[in-house]
Amino acid sequence: MSEQKTYRIMISGGGTGGHIYPAVSIAQSLKELLPNVEILFVGAKGKMEMKKVPDAGFEIVGLWISGLQRKLTVQNLMFPFKVISSVMKSFGLIRSFKPDAVIGVGGYASGPLLYAATKKKIPTLIQEQNSYAGLTNKLLAKKVDKICVAHGGMEKYFPKEKLVVTGNPVRKTILLDEEELNDAYDFFNFSKDKKTILIVGGSLGARTLNECLVANYEALEKSDFQVIWQTGGFYYDEMLERVGEEAENIRMFDFLQEMNYAYAVADVVISRAGALSIAELMLTGKPSVLVPSPNVAEDHQTINAKALIERDAAVMVKDKEVVSKLMKEVYALLKDEARREQLSTNIKKMARVDASKDIANEVIKMIA
Repeated sequence: MSEQKTYRIMISGGGTGGHIYPAVSIAQSLKELLPNVEILFVGAKGKMEMKKVPDAGFEIVGLWISGLQRKLTVQNLMFPFKVISSVMKSFGLIRSFKPDAVIGVGGYASGPLLYAATKKKIPTLIQEQNSYAGLTNKLLAKKVDKICVAHGGMEKYFPKEKLVVTGNPVRKTILLDEEELNDAYDFFNFSKDKKTILIVGGSLGARTLNECLVANYEALEKSDFQVIWQTGGFYYDEMLERVGEEAENIRMFDFLQEMNYAYAVADVVISRAGALSIAELMLTGKPSVLVPSPNVAEDHQTINAKALIERDAAVMVKDKEVVSKLMKEVYALLKDEARREQLSTNIKKMARVDASKDIANEVIKMIA
């Protein structure tokens, strides 16, 4: 491949961190592998990608698009007009940017751009993070050139000849160098001599996990444990009001940008079982208690979690059992160092460290 040519890549998708951060990771790998590359992101107006992507150093353009609601709403009545508007704008963006390839990472924002790109015969690739394929990716599957997936057995959703198993891309900043560990403890003003619990409910937060923390807040405050609690932006003000003043050993965040610090100091992680969360746990090797969200298509977070349970790489608590079981499992792990080491060893074996680079190389193969 000539080093003189400037390659132009468009990346589309978003809505949640589970789509945005893999997309950013792919973009970072493309910049490492291609000496001259220009990258333009396309997202949905008003969604979190419109802030998170520029924060990562990339340009983004927003489409007037949203998902369908489960009940009859004004938004649903507007949906056809949003699709038409977004498809027309996507054709215009392709005409002006002239991409060599277009990548979709799922979420409704990727549909119009990928549709336009396939109509223009531009090389296209989609990346599916979950063990259950999303609607947008399933609709695009027959038209795109390549499909990168996190798990085997995805032939039931996609054409087999297009599949490449790459794993899920994870932000390169998620891992902390050993010499930076002191910085992590200093950031939270925590002691190295005490065990730390990290609670993350995904980028949007998780009501069940937050309610569990509220119910156990007083006990945690009196315990010898340290707690990092990411509530999600939607819940932060409510949770802070309900628990009152932040306890000395508990740090509350709506969203924590410094997740590398959080993972570094965590002894046990409580988490939903979204694809991105699991990929980060694999890479960091953290013992975890997974609580799959019941509010996702085809209960795919339970499928994600069971893949780890079968390899003795995590503990799972059902959402409906959180009140009775979650903190018991967490306390048991904190007291059992051998069990934590076992879970850590097993989950690290499942990590695909070079996922974003492997996906970037698939893109390069299409345009070389």
